Amino acid sequence: MSTLRDALSELPDAVFADLLESETSYLLVLDLPGVTAETADLKVEKGRLVVEARRDKQMPAEFDYVREERPLFLDAELPLPPDAVADEAEASMERGVLEIRLPKREAASERTIPITTGDEHSSSGHQKNSSEDDA
Repeated sequence: MSTLRDALSELPDAVFADLLESETSYLLVLDLPGVTAETADLKVEKGRLVVEARRDKQMPAEFDYVREERPLFLDAELPLPPDAVADEAEASMERGVLEIRLPKREAASERTIPITTGDEHSSSGHQKNSSEDDA
């Protein structure tokens, strides 16, 4: 998860991001002022969460920008935590706040692993022959 945390710190200053974690999932919260669900796109590619967002600006025709502090576009690729299940991710957007839930893979159940003896292995039909020694 530290790689995701590091990647969030590299987002533009105009994007505020929170990363939360529970036993069962991660919650990534991105503040994207002026962005709507229609102007944002999320996808997973090669173990990375790709966020593309565009802010619509309605500027009166008689005005020109003297200074612009907030960018129009966000293109970010964020590494997924290794235990995140991207296929089950869910996202919602409300008032410029994008929430992405990434469930965690269930831990393998605990079980005892039987240990066989060499005698049990050889009875399974696998016998070493002299040509394997030469290889």
